[in-house]
Amino acid sequence: MKTILYVTDFYYKAKGRKYYEEDLYITAHLKDHFNILIGHPHQVLSYLDVADALVFRNTGSVIGYQEYFKQFVEEVKEKDIITFNSLDGKADIKGKQYLLDLMDLDYPVIPTIDHLKDLDKLGDPTTFVVKLKNGADSIGMEFLTKEEVLKIDLKGRLIQPYLDFEYEVSFYYLNNSFQYALYAPNKEKRWDLQEYTATDEDLVFADKFVHWNNMERGIVRIDGCRLKDNSLLLVEVEDLNPFLSLDALSEPKKMDFIKNFICALEQL
Repeated sequence: MKTILYVTDFYYKAKGRKYYEEDLYITAHLKDHFNILIGHPHQVLSYLDVADALVFRNTGSVIGYQEYFKQFVEEVKEKDIITFNSLDGKADIKGKQYLLDLMDLDYPVIPTIDHLKDLDKLGDPTTFVVKLKNGADSIGMEFLTKEEVLKIDLKGRLIQPYLDFEYEVSFYYLNNSFQYALYAPNKEKRWDLQEYTATDEDLVFADKFVHWNNMERGIVRIDGCRLKDNSLLLVEVEDLNPFLSLDALSEPKKMDFIKNFICALEQL
């Protein structure tokens, strides 16, 4: 039986999400197939050699321990530690620069800039959203008028227009294979999620970003927003430790995902 070091922070507080409940649920199922050790992300460097593989799950934003996380990534690569997710993603694991890159490549993303001289690329919205390039969980996010935006220092930040979208929808992939989708019918309650039946067009949209990211293994969440013309624009590609919102799934779908997750870990 393989030994899994399951890295999580049971006490991380996130609006609308109970990380500990999700991880307790997952590890309760994994224990029948693996020897499970649970470690905190701030102490994981001391235990890299104790398991056959490391599962990096609900650890919260790494913005609060960036130097430690950087050392973790370096040692994992140096020691050839098997991690799930693999740490070769090109999206949120590296910050928000990819949104700028994808916009330049004409992918369907929310228009994004990091220089005031490019402000006209965002149209003429009444409100702008300013985000940290290395942010997560809405840390450092501000809603500003054009007059306010013109006065700020954009170093380490990016700007997007505030869009009047219909709802947000998330597509969940395991080892690049689509698993399920959830959406927030009330856009004011991002984490009040319900099951969503993805259309072929939806999956063409989400697949574009999964294929672009080309991560070797792991769980990726593609977040999009539905505009009033029914099109989708990318909000983010979460490729480090996406919250899975398993509690929003029906029991059969939840168990299907757990079985697929166990199978993926058995193949490590």
